[in-house]
Amino acid sequence: MLKKKEKNKIRVGILRGGAGKHYESSLEKGGDIISHIFENLSDKYKIVDILIDKNNVWHAGGVPIHPSDLLNKIDVAWNTLHNLNVSPILNNLAIPNIGNEYFLGALKNNNEILREHVKNIGIQMPRSILLSSYQEDFDGPKEQYISKKAKEILNKFSAPWIIKSFTTDSNMGIHLAKTFRELVDAITDGVNHNKSILVEEFILGKVISLHSVSGFRGEDVYVFLPLNFSINEKEKISSIVKDLHTHLGVNHYLKSDFLLHPKLGFFLTNIDFSPDLRAESHFEQSCKYVGADIYHVVDHLLERALNKM
Repeated sequence: MLKKKEKNKIRVGILRGGAGKHYESSLEKGGDIISHIFENLSDKYKIVDILIDKNNVWHAGGVPIHPSDLLNKIDVAWNTLHNLNVSPILNNLAIPNIGNEYFLGALKNNNEILREHVKNIGIQMPRSILLSSYQEDFDGPKEQYISKKAKEILNKFSAPWIIKSFTTDSNMGIHLAKTFRELVDAITDGVNHNKSILVEEFILGKVISLHSVSGFRGEDVYVFLPLNFSINEKEKISSIVKDLHTHLGVNHYLKSDFLLHPKLGFFLTNIDFSPDLRAESHFEQSCKYVGADIYHVVDHLLERALNKM
């Protein structure tokens, strides 16, 4: 009887790992999904852990496999990989899937591309400049390079500025510079850490994070609105998020981070396409605001993926 029940379960392959700097974060994200489904939806779904190691070798249950072997091992895939574009592989195998699409990943990791993409629908983002890591042979003396870049930033937008490493795995601190001298010192810190440096316009305002899901509760785009919004704010931000969700072509889930300036309105600061399924996460709190549990959304995402194929 138990074996028959196991056979009737939907097999969910959690793809995680992959070469590059996001290996550990993908492992962690995939682990969170595995834990959540096992703890809340194990009566309906069976987990298959699909690990792609740093050498791009695929494993299922610890055993090396060829990607085509997935046809006989899973019914739907949840992809947490960052640097490996597996969507064509899964689509060619006609395996329904949730997760990181290559184009959306490029938007998430490059604010300049994202800014150009969303300005077509009237969404504004803080201005920014990306400074590539300093190379003495190409950039010349360090002090001259730092002074030159600081002047370029000053000419593009005024203080205050947020200065930080472009990569997340950095020992460089995050600086708030209010003067030109502080800007120079912050760039110097980035140069000394041999990192690409992201300089952003600092906008003082209310921080807002919103989650939206395709097709949830019968809506094309369902926005999880928190309780502490005014009616006008809810209507405005809900419209913005729905436009963004649709414009980006999001098939499943989107998290949108904004700053609300009292005079200048909403500024998009970040996007993400993978929900945080951990207990007490912002996503869990947002689900509670609208009378849902995370596992309701997870089940919906999986069912949606399965029904779209």
